[in-house]
Amino acid sequence: MSEFLLEMRNIGKEYFGNRVLKGVSLAVRPGEIHALIGENGAGKSTLMNILFGMSVIHNTGGFEGDVLLDGESVRITSPQMAMEHGIGMVHQEFMLLPGFTITENIKLNREITTPTLASRVIGPSMRHLDMVAMKHDARLSLDRLGLNLNENLLVAGLPVGYMQFVEIARELDKKKVKLLVLDEPTAVLTESEAQTLLSTMKRLASEGISILFITHRLDEVMQVASSISVMRDGEKVASLTREEATIDRMAELMVGRSLSTEDMLCAEDACETKPEAILSVSHLSVDMPGEEVYDFSIDIYKGEILGLGGLAGQGKVGVANGVMGLYPARGQLVKEGRTVPLNNTAAALSQGMAFVSEDRRGVGLLLDQSIELNIAVGSMQSQGKFLKGGMLSIADRREMRQHALKMISDLDIRCTGPDQLTRRLSGGNQQKVCIARALTLNPNLLFVSEPTRGIDVGAKKIVLDLLVKLNREMGVTVVMTSSELAELRTICKRIAIVYKGRIAGVLDPDASDKEFGMLMAGEAEHLKERRAS
Repeated sequence: MSEFLLEMRNIGKEYFGNRVLKGVSLAVRPGEIHALIGENGAGKSTLMNILFGMSVIHNTGGFEGDVLLDGESVRITSPQMAMEHGIGMVHQEFMLLPGFTITENIKLNREITTPTLASRVIGPSMRHLDMVAMKHDARLSLDRLGLNLNENLLVAGLPVGYMQFVEIARELDKKKVKLLVLDEPTAVLTESEAQTLLSTMKRLASEGISILFITHRLDEVMQVASSISVMRDGEKVASLTREEATIDRMAELMVGRSLSTEDMLCAEDACETKPEAILSVSHLSVDMPGEEVYDFSIDIYKGEILGLGGLAGQGKVGVANGVMGLYPARGQLVKEGRTVPLNNTAAALSQGMAFVSEDRRGVGLLLDQSIELNIAVGSMQSQGKFLKGGMLSIADRREMRQHALKMISDLDIRCTGPDQLTRRLSGGNQQKVCIARALTLNPNLLFVSEPTRGIDVGAKKIVLDLLVKLNREMGVTVVMTSSELAELRTICKRIAIVYKGRIAGVLDPDASDKEFGMLMAGEAEHLKERRAS
């Protein structure tokens, strides 16, 4: 009998030439809670996708290495096969059907049926659902979680915390479950709900169920985990027991990177600014699903590059979307002495602000239109540029073409010409078109959200260099939102870390890895105590 229920040995994975997992190994004992921690992009989700047999892995060339269950090598090629091996997974995104009851969701694809006269003649498709038996099973799973929730309720309208528990109850209903993977299970829970879940995890582990606990809340790791794996940049950088772990140690391992002085584009003499606010954000709240913002306040200084960082779902992406009027927002904005009305994109644009969205293919670009139209369209709509003909305005193609050629030259957009369809550009060049469109508005304050997401390493450097150039040579104040802390540290003068929709703290780019890690994990009070001591 093997000492370990699960072993993953030397797991490697490459996506289109980009190596995202580099020889990762981990082992989980029966009945233990094993925490898997790391920054966004560290490779945690890819590793779990391999374990659960997700199609994205096998449709992109598979993976290297071995997966063993109870000491025997297995090749899991589908979620169904993973479930047959006793592996259950609760994903970060809910996978419930809102119009179905809790019972129906728990028993989905494992419905209990009874034969009917028609089924004996026509076949199994005519069997009836045995709702009494299904409700009984659902009740057992809910009771196992200590959840006093009526199994007949519709999922639609349930608080998100209850939805999370229903997801877990569904996995527990799979009678063979031996290993439960929980991906950020407390991210949507209140503090009391989170404590209830942690207690439930301990109880399930005492019953012999192993739990892989993916989280960034290091205090929760200290409460429940008996062993910890830390990932960074596609590698496992440490294995710790609970006795060896501290919040400081985990935070430093999770975030730690080396940035040499010559790598820093933002030298002190080049980026020195006076502390004069170009925009004061006060008590901002934004209703952006998954990136909600609560009572966010900061002064953005004229001429700086300000970074907004933090883990996924903590609200950093919601800030710019709220300021620019793309999602409902409350609070106060004052730009250079003038109040900017919220929930009004036109007003934000008219006061010299522009935005490059994190969703360049969904929000940022007209993929089936030309480069020149993509560059000009925002200014045509909001400022009346590139139009001629008075009341019956039509596009001034000549002016559009001249401006597009200048932007293509200034930003080094690699294309066949201004009439090329944007869809046919590389990711990095699509991002440059988004920036060109924003610059055509002549802003003095530019919000850029996840500017390097989905583009290759070489293109990332070009985009970051471009933002620095805009800041230094054109005097544009830049607010850059990114999940890549190393990139923020490379070009930003200050970095504000967002946690649970609020600013956890503002650090200089040369602050220690430990300090960044503690703020990203919600340990601001621990950091204050550490600095005070």
